[in-house]
Amino acid sequence: MAKIDVIMPQMGESIAEGTLSRWIKKVGEPIKRDEPIFEISTDKVDAEIPAPSAGVLAEILVQEGETVAVQTVVARIETDATTKAEKPAHPEGTRPAAPSPGAPAPQKPASPAGAPPAPLAPAPAVPPRSAARPTEPASDPRTVGDATGGNGVIESIEERLQRKSTPLVRKIAAEHKIDISAIPGTGLSGRVTKNDMLSYMEGGAAGQRGGGAAPAEPGRAPREQPSTGPLPRSPASLPAAATVDPWPGDRVEPWSRIRKLTADHMVMSRRVSPHVNTIFEIDYTRVAQVRARSKKEYADRGVNLTYLAFIAKIVADNLRKHPVLNSAVSGESTLFRRDINLGIAVALEWGLIVPVIKHADELSLLGIARAINDLGERARSKKLSPDEVQKGTFTITNPGVFGSVLGTPIINQPQAAILCVGSITKQPAVITVDDTDMIAVRTRGMLSLAFDHRIVDGADADRFMADVKASLEDFTEAGA
Repeated sequence: MAKIDVIMPQMGESIAEGTLSRWIKKVGEPIKRDEPIFEISTDKVDAEIPAPSAGVLAEILVQEGETVAVQTVVARIETDATTKAEKPAHPEGTRPAAPSPGAPAPQKPASPAGAPPAPLAPAPAVPPRSAARPTEPASDPRTVGDATGGNGVIESIEERLQRKSTPLVRKIAAEHKIDISAIPGTGLSGRVTKNDMLSYMEGGAAGQRGGGAAPAEPGRAPREQPSTGPLPRSPASLPAAATVDPWPGDRVEPWSRIRKLTADHMVMSRRVSPHVNTIFEIDYTRVAQVRARSKKEYADRGVNLTYLAFIAKIVADNLRKHPVLNSAVSGESTLFRRDINLGIAVALEWGLIVPVIKHADELSLLGIARAINDLGERARSKKLSPDEVQKGTFTITNPGVFGSVLGTPIINQPQAAILCVGSITKQPAVITVDDTDMIAVRTRGMLSLAFDHRIVDGADADRFMADVKASLEDFTEAGA
């Protein structure tokens, strides 16, 4: 019998760690190749991870809820002899020779981010230290492959994780002129998380005056906060969430990772951006007629043609004419995005996720409809990759499918605006035909736009919405 290591995968270039949220398989259960065996949560997306080989789950090395670096061995699969041709195995009960001279091989290795998994066959004798290449200091288990800093020096995993803090953490730090290295991190190897940054901003000044310690995550000891001088407090700094005592019969359900990230992101967005809303009523009668004529043709090609596809197509086309709606705040500058990447919010049973249609303005109506169908389906089945939920420039959310008439959503940072689609229904309306007013049944609904008033003026938002309204109300097959 042979054993194959199962590792925490690298789910994206900027992701250095992942949380193992659930084991789908139990020790002793048979596994097919590519069958999902566990779920992970990163700061971008939840995903099911397939088995690298068929066999039996022999060991679980990382428990549910633990956060580990990518390439860490989380489990081992025991395979039969037929798998040996795929990957050589070491003798039962032994481990491969250690890569450094004189160092015993660890029983439960945790490979650093970027490093290749340990070989499964006994390694040959290790050459003398003088023969080792200086650019591969394998004797230090913290070394991260060929990762180097700006001066060409090999970085440790701790240094790389600190440097690889998420873009959101770095954005908050830049906005408030905070040195990330001065913040005691509670993430893996001291990595500064979003919660660390917000807690530091909220309690940094008071904590330093009183000589207090930085808040720690549950299960971690508090770490002493370095003395870096008074920290300027933001007037809109994030308040700590109140703790409410449960009453008899209440059920307390701890937040999942995706719920925590959503909560942090929403509170941060409200704190950072001055939200303003504008609301337009849209007559979708022309769109409804085109949809009725085209729906079967699209269905024959495996695509469900929804009103959302028409809206996304029109929004993408009009963002090119109104670039400030496709921009972001960068310090005291406006960053106008070249690409138009539409985020489409998807409500899941366990939270909310926003997959992104890249270069949406280059797609036809069919292409956008197909992308919406595909991304939504894979979001619900946890098949999205982190790259598919990144680099959005404008977001559309559609609570109208649940019957909501109108919504005022929170901007998806660091974007400048978000469009909310209300329910689309048949309604009586006054129309004018040959200078005569009459009552007719029309297909109507509301669109509301929330925008960041720091860079988007009301007139800019209303001009954009007026163009969207006109394009939808005059939609023809030629516009598809």
